[in-house]
Amino acid sequence: MFKSLVNLLYPKTCSGCNETLLDSESVLCTTCRHELPYTQHHLNPENETYNKFYGRLPLEHASSLLYFHKEGIVQQLIHNLKYRGHEEAGKLAGELYVDDLVKTETLQSVTDVIPVPLHKKRLRERGYNQVTEFGRALAKGLGVNYSDNILLRESYTKTQTKKGLSDRAEITRSAFEVSYTEAHHNRHFLLIDDVITTGATLEACGRALLKIPGSRLSIVTIAYAHT
Repeated sequence: MFKSLVNLLYPKTCSGCNETLLDSESVLCTTCRHELPYTQHHLNPENETYNKFYGRLPLEHASSLLYFHKEGIVQQLIHNLKYRGHEEAGKLAGELYVDDLVKTETLQSVTDVIPVPLHKKRLRERGYNQVTEFGRALAKGLGVNYSDNILLRESYTKTQTKKGLSDRAEITRSAFEVSYTEAHHNRHFLLIDDVITTGATLEACGRALLKIPGSRLSIVTIAYAHT
């Protein structure tokens, strides 16, 4: 009865359209779930996400779960995940994708899922890293480590959503560092983020991780945005 009262006073809303969820629905309403724009990147090794890094990073694999369209379901989902505390949306994305990723041959050797880190100041402001639950769901499904203490963000930068590739690359070039021991050598890191646009942040993170001797790198994001 208490739960019913709470739901009445604070109804759960869909992370895709903000409509009130039915008791049988979770995170996304049935309509939004059916309308999710899947990329199917995992079926094509040379997909859009992978090609984004051609000549920039040596990757074992790269893919995104969904297409990001302005004013669309995915934009709303990412906004709710990133700014409104809907961390369960990240978990759902991980659960939706991991069954496909488990079957992907190039990811069989992954040892660690690594989130793009937030600077300590940004983490205090937001209270959470928006890709944590996405990464934990992937790590659990893949049966590997979720490692959020290897890749570190050394500098605090303002939002880069309106900046171009060259500007982002300049800002992020020295923003990330790695903390590792000999035990981290020769690992296959799966770097994750919420949305890939220019790829500048992921490139900077990837370059930092590849400083670790013998490391290999793959990238997976929740969404892919055309630029």
